[in-house]
Amino acid sequence: MNNKDKPIPSWQRKLHEVIYEADTPMGRGFDIALLILIVLSIILVMLESIKPLYSQYYWEFYTAEWIITILFTIEYVLRIISIRKPIRYIFSFYGIVDFLSTIPTYMALFIGGGNLFFAVRALRLLRVFRVLKITRYMGESNKLVEALKNSKAKIFVFLFAVLIICIIMGTVMHLVEGEAGGFDNIPLSIYWCIVTLTTVGFGDIAPITPLGRLIASFIMITSYGIIAVPTGIVSAEYSRSSKPIPTNTQVCPYCNESKHLDKAEYCHNCGNKLNEK
Repeated sequence: MNNKDKPIPSWQRKLHEVIYEADTPMGRGFDIALLILIVLSIILVMLESIKPLYSQYYWEFYTAEWIITILFTIEYVLRIISIRKPIRYIFSFYGIVDFLSTIPTYMALFIGGGNLFFAVRALRLLRVFRVLKITRYMGESNKLVEALKNSKAKIFVFLFAVLIICIIMGTVMHLVEGEAGGFDNIPLSIYWCIVTLTTVGFGDIAPITPLGRLIASFIMITSYGIIAVPTGIVSAEYSRSSKPIPTNTQVCPYCNESKHLDKAEYCHNCGNKLNEK
């Protein structure tokens, strides 16, 4: 019998069921506790950015951060030992996020600037979809990602055309307005055109001649039609998608594959049996 075909020990399977799935009371409880811990850690980081508060309660913040870091470390280790192929988890999206959310405190012992990594913890809030049993919406987001991938060529051509328009109109505005109107050079004029075309309108540069204002008005009106184009491209691709949407939280303890259909009993990636619900 190959090592990959050997059954997973009962303790490892039970640990995997609690940590990776939300179909059981213990699994839901673990995810809820983890979510609370993540929210607390993010609140803690935000409060630490308030200098008077941080100076007054330095040791309280320091102690709380180490407690949270130790709990995250235990969770990370448990996730690794509860699956047959830890490498699949370690280099997965959530594996990398979990690692980056654990190391800042340890890094701070040796180098400064570790707080930059704390913002990554916010990504872990994505697990709330498993707790609330609304992973079907994650399936819809997968369809959106797929639609964006299928639309990338069309969107690239569209953005390239918009860039050409900005270069041409920016050059024209530089010739019409010149330095007197604040359009000192072509790159600055292109910047103005991009800001105007996207309807941002910072107001740091504005045309002062009648012809310049006429051209600006044309760009503003045109922008409303241009903004709608990418939405139409993606919507068309999205409507064509008809793939089945995963609706459960089953994660294979052998290969860590998670995109299984509802009521699936075997992993579609490696063929091994999933945990019993």
